[in-house]
Amino acid sequence: MQDIRFIRDNPEAFDAGLARRGLAPLSARILELDARRRAAQTAFQDSQAQRNELSKQIGQVKRQGGDAQELMDAVAALKDRAAQAEADEKTVGEEIDLLLLSTPNLPAAEVPQGPDESANVELRRVGEAPAFGFVPKEHDALGTALGLMDFEAAAKLSGARFVVLKGALARMERALGAFMLNLHTGKNGYLEVNPPFLVRDEALYGTGQLPKFGEDLFKANTGHWLIPTAEVPLTNLVAGEILDEAKLPLRMTAQTQCFRSEAGAAGKDTRGMIRQHQFSKVELVSIVHPDQSEAEHERMTACAEAVLQALELPYRVIVLCTGDMGFSARKTYDIEVWLPGQIAYREISSCSNCGDFQGRRMNARFRPAGEKGTRFVHTLNGSGLAVGRTLIAVMENYQQADGSIVVPKALRHYMGGLEVIRPHV
Repeated sequence: MQDIRFIRDNPEAFDAGLARRGLAPLSARILELDARRRAAQTAFQDSQAQRNELSKQIGQVKRQGGDAQELMDAVAALKDRAAQAEADEKTVGEEIDLLLLSTPNLPAAEVPQGPDESANVELRRVGEAPAFGFVPKEHDALGTALGLMDFEAAAKLSGARFVVLKGALARMERALGAFMLNLHTGKNGYLEVNPPFLVRDEALYGTGQLPKFGEDLFKANTGHWLIPTAEVPLTNLVAGEILDEAKLPLRMTAQTQCFRSEAGAAGKDTRGMIRQHQFSKVELVSIVHPDQSEAEHERMTACAEAVLQALELPYRVIVLCTGDMGFSARKTYDIEVWLPGQIAYREISSCSNCGDFQGRRMNARFRPAGEKGTRFVHTLNGSGLAVGRTLIAVMENYQQADGSIVVPKALRHYMGGLEVIRPHV
């Protein structure tokens, strides 16, 4: 959420940040509404003060046996004026809040400028793409031929953008999640959490999915929302809290199912498991002191990269430009894994520093040592990793000419010692 005080003091900088995202200036409209709200607040306070003074005078007149009707009429008029001012303040305040809630985070100064993904900047590549003596297949062809990936059965049950995994592929997806969680909790210092998959409106407002992106979500008839990512429940665990500075940073991880309508992805990745309505993901969330957030961003990205390194999967890291960043992010690194079947790098993790944007929306604060006041925490989130996409990457990078899949060494313990996935008989 944007800080109204920052906009008052820095309207040009605020509009410049929006312009970097390709958005029209908003400061003049927000400041106009802010002036109207403050005027309404002043009118209410003045009316209340005048009512109090006249009420005293009415008491004095009545005690002296005089006629206080004129004063009583004036008090009634002031009561109506105060009620109108209060209503005006509420109406204008709601309009300001909607604007502030619907405006994305401002990009960090070092984020590259650009309208879309074409302006993203590659930072590094790690690992070599495997060389095959045959034409590599895409994961859906491999999985279907193995008899372990069934899109037709899923469509019969649920429609498009779902899959049924069976046998060794189902076990590998489970193994990948367990491997990631063990790495992040055992080596990287994250606390494992098992959160609800259904959340209330305020949780999605807190992390920025609402009010703008409701069409991207699934809503239950109870009024709950299915989570699009574990970022939502994990980050909101500190909503409304005042944390001790000594407890920062807080690092949490969870493997959950995630649910997305993919409303804006019509026609994209309609085949296979790349873009589905339901998928498994291991999420990383950090709640940190503002002075730590930049360093934490690098650390979190390195933790996500470590999964790919352990699985010996080639990947690259890019920094997203201003036009490709998510709503709540001030800076984002995407990690893209190499998929031989597609002959392309595809996103497998997105690690974002949100600054105090979500902390402000959630009213999540900390009390600095030795100070009376509080400050908003900084929040970060990242995939560590998307489990289904990691399964895809393993299948395509470890495929053999006969259609079998070699199990990465890091996973064999989780697969009961299985070294190769062969067709299901």
